[in-house]
Parts: sequence; C-alpha cells; structure tokens
Amino acid sequence: MKRLILTIALMLGVAAMASAQNYAVVNSEKIFKSIESYNAAISELDKLANDYQAEVDKQFEEVETLYNKYMERRSELNAASQQATEQKILEMEQAAATYQESIFGTDGTLMKKRLELIQPIQQRVFAAIEEYAKKKGFDMIIDVAQNATMLYYSPKADHTQAVIDMLK
Repeated sequence: MKRLILTIALMLGVAAMASAQNYAVVNSEKIFKSIESYNAAISELDKLANDYQAEVDKQFEEVETLYNKYMERRSELNAASQQATEQKILEMEQAAATYQESIFGTDGTLMKKRLELIQPIQQRVFAAIEEYAKKKGFDMIIDVAQNATMLYYSPKADHTQAVIDMLK
C-alpha cells in the first residue's frame, strides 16, 4: 500500500514538474528571412563574396599560367633562371593564398562585413525573442532551425509567426 501511494505521488510530482515547464518553439531562420534588411544584407554579402572569389581565382590563374609557361620552357633555362622562376611562382602563390585568407578567413574582410551587416539584426531578433518569452511567461525558447536533434514538436508550441509579427 505504501508503495502504491509513493508511486502515485512520484508520478504526480513528475507530471506537475513536466507541466510546470513552459516552453515555446521558434524557427529563427524563418524569422530572419522575414526581415527585409536581413535579406538585403545576405544579398550584399553574396555579391561581395562572388566578387572577391573572382579576384582570388584570377590571382591563382595567373600563378597557374606562369607555372605552365615555366614547365614548357624549363629545359631551356639555366639553373639560376629556373630557381628564380620557381621562387617567383612560389611567392605569387603565397601572395594569392594570403589575399584569400585576408578576405575569407575568420578575421577577413568578408567576416567583418558580415558582422557589420548581420550582427545588429541578430541582436534585434534575439532581443525580440527574449521580450516575447518574458511577455508570454515562457521559461525556454527552443530554436528548431537546422536542428538535427529536434525530433518532434507540436505545431501549437511554434511561436515563430508571433515573433515575426512582433518585429514588424
């Protein structure tokens, strides 16, 4: 009898704890895509990345062209000329790689531009989500955008559109 009462009490306690947790689900990707300034920033970043990539490709093509010409004439060159040309090719290749890193690296021009354009929008969205959670009394907001570990959520728990409406 004591076991039955203890089991029932334990089950009621677990059920009470589970119902006490108030959470909502949002899709941050959908929220971001609903903001015009975000879409414009992404378009600008894509254009910049394509332009920069074209410049990087051009530099590497120049290295490849020089290398191919060198390989064709290598047998005609003396040792000093071979060494000088090889050194020039290596320097050009290193310069192209350094340029590529300065643009696309973690501290590169493109990353700085991304932070400049996207970070204020992210801060605004995250602040809106936090404000929405506090306003509605949610203990937790779960982002389901590209989350491989989210196996299921009820559509009634999805408050993405409410956050989008709040941002407008």
